[in-house]
Amino acid sequence: MPWMQSIWQDLQPTPGRLNRTLRMVFATVVLLVLLLILQLPFANYGLYIVFVISGESPSVSLRTGVGSALIVAVAIAIDLAVVILSDNDPMARVLSVVVVTFISGMIVVCSSLPALGSLLGLFYCVLISFWENHSPEDALVKNSLYLLATLSLSIGCAVAVEYIFGARSPADRLVEQFVIRYRALQEMFGLFAQQDATPKQRFDSAVRVSRLAIAGQAGMMSLYNEIVDRNLDAGGLHIGTRVRITMLAELMDHSAAFGLQSEPHDDPDFRLRCARIAEECGRLMPPAGLAPVEGLDPGPETTDTLLDRVETNIHFIRVMPADPDSSKNKELAVLPSSKVPLLIPGAIRDKDNVAFALKISLCATLCYILYHAVDWPGTATSVTTVMVAGLTTTGAIKQRLAYRLLGATIGGLVLGIGATAYLFPYMDSITSLTILIATIAFIGGWMSGGPRFNYVGLQLAFAFYLVAFEGSSAPTQLAPARDRFVGILFAIIVMWFVFDQIWPVRTVTAMRRVLASILRSGASLFVLADNVQQNDELLRQTNSLRDRLGKNVSTLRTMSEAVEYEFGVDRERHMQASELILRTSIRAAALLWNQIAILHNDPELSCAAEPGLVAMRQKLAELLNSMADSVYQKTTVSAEDLAGFVNPSLMNSQHCGEYVRNTIARYKDLQNLAGTLGREA
Repeated sequence: MPWMQSIWQDLQPTPGRLNRTLRMVFATVVLLVLLLILQLPFANYGLYIVFVISGESPSVSLRTGVGSALIVAVAIAIDLAVVILSDNDPMARVLSVVVVTFISGMIVVCSSLPALGSLLGLFYCVLISFWENHSPEDALVKNSLYLLATLSLSIGCAVAVEYIFGARSPADRLVEQFVIRYRALQEMFGLFAQQDATPKQRFDSAVRVSRLAIAGQAGMMSLYNEIVDRNLDAGGLHIGTRVRITMLAELMDHSAAFGLQSEPHDDPDFRLRCARIAEECGRLMPPAGLAPVEGLDPGPETTDTLLDRVETNIHFIRVMPADPDSSKNKELAVLPSSKVPLLIPGAIRDKDNVAFALKISLCATLCYILYHAVDWPGTATSVTTVMVAGLTTTGAIKQRLAYRLLGATIGGLVLGIGATAYLFPYMDSITSLTILIATIAFIGGWMSGGPRFNYVGLQLAFAFYLVAFEGSSAPTQLAPARDRFVGILFAIIVMWFVFDQIWPVRTVTAMRRVLASILRSGASLFVLADNVQQNDELLRQTNSLRDRLGKNVSTLRTMSEAVEYEFGVDRERHMQASELILRTSIRAAALLWNQIAILHNDPELSCAAEPGLVAMRQKLAELLNSMADSVYQKTTVSAEDLAGFVNPSLMNSQHCGEYVRNTIARYKDLQNLAGTLGREA
């Protein structure tokens, strides 16, 4: 079955996966021993937080850990304030769930740290539910503080393990990942270019490329994030590293498909094209100098052949600006997190973001009310499911819910009940418990390191901890596994009804919105130099725009993987449109990075101040805004020749001719594919 084959591919070893998994297992074992010694409650939540924090870089783990601890402290403060000010009124508790989950949803879509929004909603709902029980107030307050203590201990263990055993030189490792992938591509296309290469040689090289393609962009993005968070030197990385990672991931996907599906050809033209691709891959390997390529054509026209798509991917990687010898361009390779605003500009006023937060709040509140109304506390996992699985589109939610259901089934029903029935009665020492928990942590950690089904690993471990490890003593009942599974099913039904039936947002529609945002950001970028006089403010706004550009392109690639979970008669058409949207965003990135490089490399704006260039940028901003409207509204993109609005003397200018020619060429590339997207509407 195709999905079984996909899961098997997802479980294959990838660079750094074993080390990451072993770090998670070690942190879990250390935490388990400390929890048993200190007899702290809520061990299941503490063990799960290890999975949330571990596996990233030390600095990312520290930032996520500190943010998580602060969020839990804020949730406790709000919880106690609501109870004290309302004298523990039931209606006030319900209304507080409505408000806090709405705020959580807004944090998810409006901030650069969306995970904190999910954690706020999750732990607040857990904390406020304590007060639904008829217990002494001091015991309930202590429960809240115990939860904070357990999570703090969990965070401390995870961060300490990452700092002791984590990567020491992320920039060098990221360069190495680029080299590994380009070298594999160079070898594969070189073999396809050789007439005397054997089918086995070609197949083996294609398998290596396929395994690297399966690894996706997650591991490289993790290394990039570490460089960002620690403000490290970019080393041999090139301009626009985040966008280049997504571009390379697309190139790997198309190359893997080509290598596994293509038969050897005796056509000399076919072998010549493969030889040229192999040569380009060799040139693209960092830290080699990527000299600006003169006279680049717009690249091959879009066709249905995989080789044409590979050539298109290569073309747009080549046209990205690159000059690693310049100290200024070190800043362009990686943008430090200190220069990234916490709130996305304009996101709070976006009605689509408000609608998403309202839907999350509605689902969480319905689940909270109903599981208390029927007096079935074991189904509290319904609220948990809403807060951890609530995403912005129907396809993404179906994907996340399917993975949560699969993980809960394996971890809770199979492993949890199996351990409760067949293992715990014969376990009488901490050693046997440690071995069991370490085994589950390894299984969950290995699965969570996959590029596609990583969420299954997280939920497998979480479900097992909830069912089989509620405290320091072994469970004696099987009902908790049943109750928690029912809670997950209930949340799936509620979220399906709200997100898919009442207020659906199809994944392709959301992707069009993100692409339109990229184009509008590009329009703002092209008029920025004319509207901002101070250089510091210009660079600050440019950095904000480039951060959103990189994140949006990466987000589109993630969203395109969720389209296959959109069911219905238009599923195939949606999948084709999602691929076109992703490719269009990559072309837009090439255009915008041409402008970003100019703004950074020309601090006096001597080239940007040319009246003819001002007129060109204003026209380009107008065209990009119009294109954004057409993409979002699914209308035909108007075709206009940007070169007709530019003085020919500027194109041949020694000072800014290259910038003008590249801008016109990149816009033509973008317009051609956006026009295809309009026709696919």
